[in-house]
Amino acid sequence: MGNFDKKLIRFWEIFYYYNGYKKVLLGLRNTVYIAVFGLLLGIIIGTIIAIIKVVPKYKTLPKILGVLCDIYVGLFRGTPVVVQLLVAYYVILPLLGINMSALSVCVLVFGLNSGAYVSEIMRSGIMSVDPGQMEAGRALGLSFRVTMLKIVVPQAVKNILPTLGNEFIALIKETSVVSFVGAADLYVAFNYIGTNSYEFMVPYLVMAIIYIILVLIIAILIKAMERRLRKSDRRN
Repeated sequence: MGNFDKKLIRFWEIFYYYNGYKKVLLGLRNTVYIAVFGLLLGIIIGTIIAIIKVVPKYKTLPKILGVLCDIYVGLFRGTPVVVQLLVAYYVILPLLGINMSALSVCVLVFGLNSGAYVSEIMRSGIMSVDPGQMEAGRALGLSFRVTMLKIVVPQAVKNILPTLGNEFIALIKETSVVSFVGAADLYVAFNYIGTNSYEFMVPYLVMAIIYIILVLIIAILIKAMERRLRKSDRRN
């Protein structure tokens, strides 16, 4: 029996007979959970920031909000997500006296981080929409907010869908750092298997394969959504 076969058998013993698969399923669930809800929160935050940035700055309030948004984006784009996690979990939340689970903190931080990137993505998507769409909405008596949310933003989302897919993929991969605050993810699960089997080759190889499969599934779903949107555009 070869050396790799022995490693594979030892991996299977820990994975199956010692309930390692339960930790893998929990880690997979948490990884997807953090990425999905982090992206949804990021889309909400990013859309709000993008709208603020494209609002005409004729008045004082839009100018102040624009500066605050620039500070927010610069802060979250200028620091690594692992630093943001550590500062939020070990510094900011304890100082504020807020008690949150590690999983909730991860969703919050990843959402805030994603919001900074999505804001720039969404802003470019809004700018790519024909300005006549805004003018038409205003001519029909709609307010700027209603026109933006009902007409411009939906068209912008179609334009930036592939980029949002890339952001989702990035979030999936970045979740590997959540173990720094005690959250269980795929890395924690396979590190447990490796520690108990005294062999890390097979666990880390399987972990890499799972990440690749997740990314491929997301890419396939994004392409399917793009095709569906193109079909609806042709029908219109």
